[in-house]
Amino acid sequence: MYAIGEIVLVVIGILIALAINNSNQNRAIKEKERTYLTGLKDEFQTSKSKLEKLIEVNRGNYEGAKKIIGHMSKDTIAITEQQFSELLYSSFVSDISFNPNNSLLNEMLNSGSLRDISNQRLRIYLTNWISTLEDIAKQEIELARQREKALDMFRTEENSIRTIFNLAGASQELNLPERKKQSSNLHLLNSKEFENNLLLFMLTAYATEDAHYDPLMEHLNSILELLEAEIKK
Repeated sequence: MYAIGEIVLVVIGILIALAINNSNQNRAIKEKERTYLTGLKDEFQTSKSKLEKLIEVNRGNYEGAKKIIGHMSKDTIAITEQQFSELLYSSFVSDISFNPNNSLLNEMLNSGSLRDISNQRLRIYLTNWISTLEDIAKQEIELARQREKALDMFRTEENSIRTIFNLAGASQELNLPERKKQSSNLHLLNSKEFENNLLLFMLTAYATEDAHYDPLMEHLNSILELLEAEIKK
């Protein structure tokens, strides 16, 4: 009976030690997950701010192009050289490219640490985020191509980028010397080729927001909601 009692005590001791070890491991896993969740939340909040700003810039681009097309629809030119230059500059000065903060997420994907996220739905959203960004990048390449086509018209002898810089205030920002004699770009308002390039740029920019950035923002908000819910547990 004494020997059996000792065996029972040893077994109980082993079970207690295993339970303590499992408890410590689970606590460590939970702490690691919370660290990941907090870091991911910070990353996606930063990415959201970037996307909001990018949507604003892109919208300004296609709205500016839309205003120019509105002037091209009129029988007579009712816009000054300076107004036209300012519209051209504001519509084409900014390239569009979403650069999210994904350093922690990429580290987790490369190391296999994404499995430490216990919420399966959140894991799926995070995995899909990367593939969604690849689609966004393809659309941005097409938008850049349409932007370049419109800008190519200013690389000829007939049109003047310098006039746009001077009248839109860019020459001062770049410390370029002013040129007293300026070439006019107003004849572009009667150019069918320029109108076609402008329309394609405007439509591509609009599609970028409507079919890509808006759904991406919904995806991003869903991830942030799931992260917030998991952190509060």
